[in-house]
Amino acid sequence: MNENLFASFIAPTILGLPAAVLIILFPPLLIPTSKYLINNRLITTQQWLIKLTSKQMMTMHNTKGRTWSLMLVSLIIFIATTNLLGLLPHSFTPTTQLSMNLAMAIPLWAGAVIMGFRSKIKNALAHFLPQGTPTPLIPMLVIIETISLLIQPMALAVRLTANITAGHLLMHLIGSATLAMSTINLPSTLIIFTILILLTILEIAVALIQAYVFTLLVNLYLHDNT
Repeated sequence: MNENLFASFIAPTILGLPAAVLIILFPPLLIPTSKYLINNRLITTQQWLIKLTSKQMMTMHNTKGRTWSLMLVSLIIFIATTNLLGLLPHSFTPTTQLSMNLAMAIPLWAGAVIMGFRSKIKNALAHFLPQGTPTPLIPMLVIIETISLLIQPMALAVRLTANITAGHLLMHLIGSATLAMSTINLPSTLIIFTILILLTILEIAVALIQAYVFTLLVNLYLHDNT
């Protein structure tokens, strides 16, 4: 059990070639589309959810911030579908890789910050020095605020990676315990299996919540810079 504990987090390969790119491109193919004038219930529900999510995230923004709506909606759909597919047996979850999450967080954070420095240079610089700061503390506060700004994409990526990885590890451990107890004590096996089912439901919720939290934080960074 200990030898294979982190096996599910190793990037898969096909004939020695990395298959992570194909796995990343796979979730968008599962999103249904319609070519008909009248949509079915699935397409209608999907469009309603997208409109609801977009409206909730874009309410706080001005006209310039709302130009990011397509990117933010695409981001939350991609992370949510990737997390959910990673819960399937013998699957791979790209969002458990810190490099993958940094590749999403850094460009989005950098785009929001650069937009802030271009359009609201005074407000962007004002964040580095709160009003009423004592003069002796000015250099220290500027350094702290600069570090706080630079660490934002790392916090985004680490939060998503840690939550998804922890859930997968816990499911693996409880699943292994269920299998080991099945030949020893049946009542204990049923109890552990019930816990495993409840944990699976929790992980489905976590997969969706983490996609929302990641996108919401990017949304807040964008709101502060537009």
